[in-house]
Amino acid sequence: MSEAPNSKPYDLEERTFDFARRVAPFCQELPRSATNLEYGRQLIRASGSVGANYIQGNESLGKKDFQMRIKICRKEAKESGYWIGLIIEVNREKFTTNGLQLLDEASQLKKIFSSILQKSK
Repeated sequence: MSEAPNSKPYDLEERTFDFARRVAPFCQELPRSATNLEYGRQLIRASGSVGANYIQGNESLGKKDFQMRIKICRKEAKESGYWIGLIIEVNREKFTTNGLQLLDEASQLKKIFSSILQKSK
């Protein structure tokens, strides 16, 4: 695969970091309610866990450890999508396209980790 001059190689650590970074302001912009506070807390935890587990997977002790970390990444990406979906549903009249973009990114990350897991077998 050839890269265009000045293009950066694909960096999943950076992409997962960016995902978690984008979740924080999304949660901060939600209307204050007990539901949004709890869903937001859960989303922030899950979104940060995607990248943290990917980093740990890259420092794994072996193939099985790597595969387990990638499974956790996939699970946390899927969970992030779940919480984003709930937030969108609860805040239908107030959410922006940012929520849909985050939902799409969570889905893409889940697919990427599924692919990595399949290729690592």
